[in-house]
Amino acid sequence: MSGALVARLAGNRLHLQHGPIDIVAQAFGPKAAVAAAEARAAARFGTVLEELAAELPALRAEDAPVTGAIAQRMTAAVSPFRAEFITPMAAVAGAVADEILAVLAGPGVRRAYANNGGDIALHLAPGQMLTCALAVTGGLDSVAVRAEDRVRGIATSGWRGRSFSLGIADAVTVLARSAAIADAAATMIANAVDLPGHTGIARRPAQEMQSDSDLGARLVTMGVAPLTAAERDAALAAGLRAAEGFRARGLIEGAALFLQGGRMATGAIALPVGESADVRFQYPQDRHPG
Repeated sequence: MSGALVARLAGNRLHLQHGPIDIVAQAFGPKAAVAAAEARAAARFGTVLEELAAELPALRAEDAPVTGAIAQRMTAAVSPFRAEFITPMAAVAGAVADEILAVLAGPGVRRAYANNGGDIALHLAPGQMLTCALAVTGGLDSVAVRAEDRVRGIATSGWRGRSFSLGIADAVTVLARSAAIADAAATMIANAVDLPGHTGIARRPAQEMQSDSDLGARLVTMGVAPLTAAERDAALAAGLRAAEGFRARGLIEGAALFLQGGRMATGAIALPVGESADVRFQYPQDRHPG
């Protein structure tokens, strides 16, 4: 397994960890089908980090050829967003979740998820549903996804998360047909939640924070002062326009944007508070650049 760790968590969940990759996954179905699914997931996970590392320079570039299965998922996911700057790294967490889910979702598995640090890939057989609890605003909101929905991925991005952001969103949660596409879209929408030139926003070149960042000299957000309600709403509205544009193109099914107590949403995303959840996710508040 080359350093990859596989463990069992409470609730019969599978924990897969290797370097910066930390996945909680679960399959539902007959005992034998679930055991086989978990064995496949553990075996595939043992190859993921090495596979990505082998193509890292290409994945940090805007348009370089790649060969690995996960790298190809990443490249395909960011391709529709290339009218603006984006590299395949914007979809890495979602693409890894998609890859692990693909091997979990085998014969007999009725539903399954792979939650890679909050980027969640879903498998739903006909008639099945999963409810995902997302703690992104200080309260617990939930997203129910049914088999008939066109949603198979959920991702969240923002300046407070694990990766750098060009915008000021506390969090942007996106529903899409794969976790990789949701990941890329969440990155782009979070970038669009912004107030260019605002003196209360602290920014630094990404390469000063991480020398090999795919963002290079682009300024990433390091802090946001308290905003007026008008400023907050203007920033959210800018992000909402980007989200609605992506939804009109069929790239996403819905998005919810959060900033300093404000929230705007579009499309097939409703966030009722307090529902019982199958998948629980805490949006990371500690920064892990990359």
